[in-house]
Amino acid sequence: MTDTPFGFETLQVHAGARPDPATGARQTPIYQSTAFVFRDADHAAALFNLQEVGYIYSRLTNPTVAVLQERIATLEGGQGAVCCSSGHAAQIMALFPLMGPGLNIVASSRLYGGTITQFSQTIKRFGWSCTFVDFDDLDAVKAAIDDNTRAVFCESIANPGGYITDLDAIAAIANDAQIPLIVDNTSASPYLCRPIEHGATLVVHSTTKYMTGNGTVTGGAIVDSGNFNWTASGKFPSLSEPEPAYHGLKFHETFGPLAFTFHSIAIGLRDLGMTMNPQGAHYTLMGLETLSLRMDKHVANAMEVAQWLENDPRIEKVTYAGLPSSPYASRVPQICPKGAGALFTFAIKGGYEACVKLVDSVELFSHVANLGDARSLIIHSASTTHRQLTPEQQEAAGAAPNVVRVSIGTENAADIIADLDQALAKATA
Repeated sequence: MTDTPFGFETLQVHAGARPDPATGARQTPIYQSTAFVFRDADHAAALFNLQEVGYIYSRLTNPTVAVLQERIATLEGGQGAVCCSSGHAAQIMALFPLMGPGLNIVASSRLYGGTITQFSQTIKRFGWSCTFVDFDDLDAVKAAIDDNTRAVFCESIANPGGYITDLDAIAAIANDAQIPLIVDNTSASPYLCRPIEHGATLVVHSTTKYMTGNGTVTGGAIVDSGNFNWTASGKFPSLSEPEPAYHGLKFHETFGPLAFTFHSIAIGLRDLGMTMNPQGAHYTLMGLETLSLRMDKHVANAMEVAQWLENDPRIEKVTYAGLPSSPYASRVPQICPKGAGALFTFAIKGGYEACVKLVDSVELFSHVANLGDARSLIIHSASTTHRQLTPEQQEAAGAAPNVVRVSIGTENAADIIADLDQALAKATA
């Protein structure tokens, strides 16, 4: 690749990849190897001292995974990226260098149910805590931040409702507090939204979803913008102060804009072990080659389906931000100029029972706990992904009992609508 600025469609195919120097293979090989041979003792010592970049052991670095990391970082406009075993792993790894006992994060109340559980319950075991706030209320976000807050967390397009976050406004609040903004960009993908351009410090992904696009492997990624000063406030000693495990090395002083990336590999992957396997990285690389093509079709189908649902008398409400009636429609050109994604919910007249009948009656849709597949997917969040939440939390997250979540696939839009039509007839009979 030259220094010429390439378009997104070119980068999703080529970024990070070269023909294999040993064989000339055009496609990135799957380096299915646990360990890598050192040239000599000095080479090994330099790698372990972080004085040279290279491959040691696949828990830390792997050539196939490295290509995926560079490609994702390039597509997101970041300085570096680290891939790991799942989206949930990516969230913990993003917080790991920032947090400590007694510290907290401020997060949007509109999040994937598993993330709400991770932040409200699981992180307590580390001595961390989370305050959930409606991110449409900017004053509430400001008020929730205190001296022990170390990050602000939200989703660009919130799961399950498809609500779009005003990233610029939230980034300004985080910046004033000298803390990083972490944005989960899973539902949008970097094709629809690039949070770093709106002030995000870190971007996390479940690569399981749109990046891979075919429901075959799990994975996660953390993208480092390289724009945050980890030393200025004194709040992030893991990145600004001497690291005992590396003879007093200071990550921010030594690696500058790549400080977070190097820390996440040298300490995060080393000690947490949330490694992405090379086979999984290969599948995700294949998926990324068609990301823009798929996302355009996802968005076009989602708009057509949402419009049909909004006009159906059996439906109470549709949350798709692409609809002119959505309170978030004005944010689409600013945050997601290529479209509002393909994830949204709709409320059915008939409540909980009608929702259950609907998901049991679809034929083309797959009833699964996933999103971002080429296939259209459906789930009743209140009885599944958000079941562990209180009714108040379900309502705040956009997963009320009378609501169904859909991830619109790339099939023929008329066929998707026909399947919903016949299932709704059974559900509301």
